[in-house]
Amino acid sequence: MNSKNVRPNKHLHFPKSQWFLLAGILFIAATIRSPLTSVGPIIGAIRDQLQISNSLAGFLTTIPLLAFAIVSPFVPRISKKYGMAPTLFYSLIVLMAGITLRSVGSSSLLLIGTFLIGVGIAFANVLLPGLLKLSFPLHIGLMTGLYSVSMNISATLASGIAAPIANNTTYGWQGALGIWGVITFIAIIVWIPQIRKKPETEKEVTNDLKARPKTPLWRSPIAWSVTFFMGFQSFLFYTTSSWIPVVLQTTGLSNEAAGWMLSLVQFAQLPMLFIIPMIADRLKNQRVLVVAIFACYFIGYAGVQFGSENLTALWMIFIGLGGGSAFGLSMMFFTLRTNTPEEAASLSGMAQSVGYLLAAVGPVLFGYLHDWTGSWTTPLYAFMFIAFLVFVSGMYAGKNRIISQDPKAS
Repeated sequence: MNSKNVRPNKHLHFPKSQWFLLAGILFIAATIRSPLTSVGPIIGAIRDQLQISNSLAGFLTTIPLLAFAIVSPFVPRISKKYGMAPTLFYSLIVLMAGITLRSVGSSSLLLIGTFLIGVGIAFANVLLPGLLKLSFPLHIGLMTGLYSVSMNISATLASGIAAPIANNTTYGWQGALGIWGVITFIAIIVWIPQIRKKPETEKEVTNDLKARPKTPLWRSPIAWSVTFFMGFQSFLFYTTSSWIPVVLQTTGLSNEAAGWMLSLVQFAQLPMLFIIPMIADRLKNQRVLVVAIFACYFIGYAGVQFGSENLTALWMIFIGLGGGSAFGLSMMFFTLRTNTPEEAASLSGMAQSVGYLLAAVGPVLFGYLHDWTGSWTTPLYAFMFIAFLVFVSGMYAGKNRIISQDPKAS
């Protein structure tokens, strides 16, 4: 966080303070998907116990996305006023409060806690890409990969153990959701050294960011293409996490087996989350990656729709490969299409506001389409259509340009 003491170099010879910062970032990353992916495998148990409809059950995943959309535009401004480190610290406090309330077992607290979880995660979603660009300017691809892998290892574990905890322990689905408060508590402890740094250091960085010229993102086609790419890939991720286990259960899988199929999606993402940011950082444009992402998505979702049930694991792997690549590339777009940490944070705020608002439609729409048609056929076609929109937006976002050079944004 101290721009004066950190001398950029191409080798991983960082001061001890930078290693502590990296550890804190990785622990925060571990908290920003696991509270969400733990819901999908046990959404049926939550629905049955609370006696709610499929649409309302899908809304449990939509609530955090709405929180992302509402909060994200204000995050850069709040961070400039109070500093990145304190802002992230208090967002972790909000996240832990949300996890605790959601796990009590009351339907009203379930909704309130879920919204607070979304608020807490929104701050990390927006600030971490800019923080990586600021603190590790010559290692953005590597650090983005590490951050993404940490996030998805915890997400994979969450989706895999949710059903066993809910079914085989006395804690039920409340315990399966509440256990992720432990990881959040650890992240809070690990992040404390960052908020104990000298105030003038944080103020110096903040003033430096304020001095940089601002770009009118809302008039930039590049910014909008990155935003839609972020939104459509998020639509697929959160809708898949919410409903694919339920879809697979209708083919004869148990809820535990369906949960592990979702874990397979997460597991398949891991190598791509690490590899894609480093590849994207080296390419002049990223359009070839967009083509590969669309191919993986299409094979996976078409396989679930038309393919053999005996090859379900293969279809999950393709979905995971596409999803991991798309997420890693969307994180890199925040830095590849901007010049400064402030621009990266601002683009991240815009993309995650509009993008997650778009993604919020997914789980509810998927449940509604099933309730309306009485089958999963139409919802699965919707997956393939959204994958095509990922391709279209990604081909524009993948061009070798930056926002400050966009003539329509000047």
